[in-house]
Amino acid sequence: MMPARIIDGRPIAQRMQNDIKRAAADYEARTGAPPGLGVVLVGDDPASAMYVRMKRRACERAGLRSDARILPSETTQAQVENAVREFNADPNIHGILVQLPLPDHIDEEAALNEISLAKDVDGIHPLNLGRLGMRGREPTFTPATPTGVIQLIKETGESIEGKQAVVIGRSNIVGLPVALMLTNANATVTICHSRTRDLPATVRRADIVVAAVGRAEYVLGDWLKPGAIVIDVGSNSLPDPATEKGYRYVGDVDFESAQAVAGYLTKVPGGVGPMTITMLLSNTLKAAWRSLET
Repeated sequence: MMPARIIDGRPIAQRMQNDIKRAAADYEARTGAPPGLGVVLVGDDPASAMYVRMKRRACERAGLRSDARILPSETTQAQVENAVREFNADPNIHGILVQLPLPDHIDEEAALNEISLAKDVDGIHPLNLGRLGMRGREPTFTPATPTGVIQLIKETGESIEGKQAVVIGRSNIVGLPVALMLTNANATVTICHSRTRDLPATVRRADIVVAAVGRAEYVLGDWLKPGAIVIDVGSNSLPDPATEKGYRYVGDVDFESAQAVAGYLTKVPGGVGPMTITMLLSNTLKAAWRSLET
């Protein structure tokens, strides 16, 4: 059997960001100001800070404005919600991202509820997620990472309709929304988690596997159906003294063993990550154009 074809998110993301940059320039020429993304970051989590820097740099490259509220760990609930309200009231900010996770003392749902639906470009407002799960209802925006996952599957040229899909992980950020989006694309979806019995046997029936469990190299090649499309959402650091930083990033899928079985496979890093940022930019651009219609 041929080794898996690698789904490289970087050139796909670059192609889409080039389109976004042209459209953002058109928007700025029409309105005199670029589309704007407002980011709220609370605390000093290094991974969250890195993600925010990456998103802000991507905005600059694509011709979008970015504005951030960087708040200390001891920030109160009211201060977080006020930061969101300020962005809601700013006509030059079209999309709002509250970087998760928030510190334990912050009520995450209450903070997310403050985001205007018209500016919820990360698609994580409870009402948007609820609409995603209802037939005949359209969310204002779909979540960035799950939307990137769906786009990567489409890039293979294979149809989602009628396929057996397994999603490993049930988080509100990735697992549940991507399962709903696959269902809406007419796949038959099984959501697996820590209580799933005989997980390898369940995964082995799947034409499409989305791994979003947060455990390094957890999904093994002999779990996979030959020819399956495997999308690895995980990003886990493992000690590696051979590298300059002393660690390396791996996904939730054991890449080497999976490559020998899967039909298509994403890498970590360079698979889903670039697509997440691209979908966030795309949603911000959509929000900007929509703002002209109101």
